[in-house]
Amino acid sequence: MAEEEITEQQELYEHFRFTVDPGQKLLRIDKYLMNKLENVSRTRIQHAATAGNILVDGRPVKPSYRVKPGEVITIVLPHPPREIEIIPEEIPLDIVYEDDHLLVVNKPSGMVVHPGYGNYRGTLVNALAWHLKDVPGFDTGDVRAGLVHRIDKNTTGLLVVAKNELAQHKLAKQFFHHTIHRRYTAIVWGLLPDKEGTITGHIGRNPRDRTKMHVFADGSQGKEAVTHYRVLEELGYVSVVECRLETGRTHQIRVHFKHIGHPLFNDAEYGGDRILKGTTFSKYQQFVRNCFKLLPRQALHARSLAFDHPVTGERLSFEAPLPADMQQVIDKWHTYLAGRTGLGNE
Repeated sequence: MAEEEITEQQELYEHFRFTVDPGQKLLRIDKYLMNKLENVSRTRIQHAATAGNILVDGRPVKPSYRVKPGEVITIVLPHPPREIEIIPEEIPLDIVYEDDHLLVVNKPSGMVVHPGYGNYRGTLVNALAWHLKDVPGFDTGDVRAGLVHRIDKNTTGLLVVAKNELAQHKLAKQFFHHTIHRRYTAIVWGLLPDKEGTITGHIGRNPRDRTKMHVFADGSQGKEAVTHYRVLEELGYVSVVECRLETGRTHQIRVHFKHIGHPLFNDAEYGGDRILKGTTFSKYQQFVRNCFKLLPRQALHARSLAFDHPVTGERLSFEAPLPADMQQVIDKWHTYLAGRTGLGNE
């Protein structure tokens, strides 16, 4: 049976699958995979096996396992470093937890997670490279810098970062199997028809604008995406919602809520930076514009994060309170509504 390889990007790791050729002689699986995977060291492969990320016919194996013809091998690996020079920068970090194996960061708005075109300095990875420069074995030149997931530049909230490769493999495995729980708080335009619900629809690059994502409702393109939501508060013409991700696609919450007609408040990329609900009265229009100035970004915050510690197995849970800009906008809506006798009167 011919070799087959499938590469799947889901967060910051990838999934490979191979079917062993009928003529393959007995060979250690770490050596076999070294021959199949370009630019992947034997050490990385051995760490993947130790973390339980190498399966043969669905069962985890050790690096010394000898492959046999016809077996199906799958391996989950963090993405390899890209050809970008990482410059450690002394940038303040809001670290909510840290031990010898990982740290949890509360990312501010405006900070890009990892370097890329137009953003080679000032990123979270540059800050991590400085913070972790004295950690034994940590590669400060690695563009991943221990990352196993990410959030958008102007989204705030919690990220977990691994301090060594074994921890990174074990955390990546949890993301791949959806056992890491993440909850977000968002402000969206309008009142949703149901207090709780689920948004589905495959997400992929928008064919007319590759910088944006798009929902392909018929599933013909993109990748499956599932967002569960619960309305926390209704504020006249906007709603505060809690979102729980079942999958982790790029811009998932933002594009899903646009898809159902409720873009995130002041989300310029997906149409939320216009006054979509409410009245034409000048007082209301000015009120919303003032809110946009207070919150010059999409109203989205990665509020909670829960996962199993990669070494101890202990379940860890973290919460990050709403950032000041989102809280101020919610408070302004409270004040505005309290001063009115009815939504239609100005």
